Amino acid sequence: MNAAEATDTKTGTNTRTAPADDAEPEAWLHHAREVTDPVLRKAGDSLHPQARMVVGYHLGWWDAQGRPVTTGWGKAVRPALALLSARALGAPPGVGAHCAAAVQLAHDSSLLHDDIIDRDDTRRHRPAAWRVFGIGGALLAGDAMLAQAVCLVQHEGPSAPATAALNEAVQQFIGGQFEDIGFEERADVSLTECTTMAARKTGALMGAACRLGALAGGADRAQAASLDAFGRSLGLAFQHVDDLLGIWGDPGATGKPVGADLHARKKSLPVVAALGSDTPEAVELAELYARDPSLDDAGVLRRAALLVERAGGRQRTSGLARRHLAEALDHLDATLLPASDTRPLRRLAEWLALRDH
Repeated sequence: MNAAEATDTKTGTNTRTAPADDAEPEAWLHHAREVTDPVLRKAGDSLHPQARMVVGYHLGWWDAQGRPVTTGWGKAVRPALALLSARALGAPPGVGAHCAAAVQLAHDSSLLHDDIIDRDDTRRHRPAAWRVFGIGGALLAGDAMLAQAVCLVQHEGPSAPATAALNEAVQQFIGGQFEDIGFEERADVSLTECTTMAARKTGALMGAACRLGALAGGADRAQAASLDAFGRSLGLAFQHVDDLLGIWGDPGATGKPVGADLHARKKSLPVVAALGSDTPEAVELAELYARDPSLDDAGVLRRAALLVERAGGRQRTSGLARRHLAEALDHLDATLLPASDTRPLRRLAEWLALRDH
């Protein structure tokens, strides 16, 4: 894209000209990273040196010795939602950048803690922060990121509603994390429970990203609520696709080993749907999940994935992802904003709910 570089001298925000309305979703994600990264770096610079070291490593700014690298901090889905929500309200480029950075910090705080809880050794194709800096260092850095997120969200729009929205989302994804942990010890998780957990763990923060961006852009109460609902439904579709990728995703694209969720015996939606089916495959899958130790053998992992698919777990999850995408787009229409202003959000939502990585 032909974009002119500009920087807000007060905030350090990159206000690079946005892509065209009909740009590919990847262009908007790239733009969101460009706009958000300077705000994240400024926030990181204010942290305690040790916390800053862990955060910078986790976000892909440097290696374990502090040498600059360019691994990056993920797809920038939540920052893109915040920025595009502000844009849909007619806000100029750069508005929503602090909200975008806040939701990314909150999200990455949860990832730091998730990796410890799940004992995941890798994150974004390299050792997870807790494996490099220890559990204590990763926990404290995650706490520092969450505190900075609260500070950042107060920079734009009405601070009280924005802070309340972020706090509500954080409380919900913490509740979802508790539920996710509890599912691992149970054999009777229902589809409803699994969807409720995903709504809290993923949907809440994606909804908050949209609401915060909308507030920064001057949305009224009804518009902010509709964009929040859009983000929450999209978050469900996004999480369902993530669950599919956790079993059948390409490790080169996802950064996780083959069948990572099966190896951890997670009760993700495809597994729960399969276990709840009245099929011989469900019985065999339940037996595999009940074994001790975990599913370590590559052949057993392949068999488990095949059982999930044959029991209908893959098809059911794909169908639910499409249904939640349709719900999200209905909520987007309910904003009554011009279609030209919401087109980038619509295209991004469709891409996220139909992606293969």
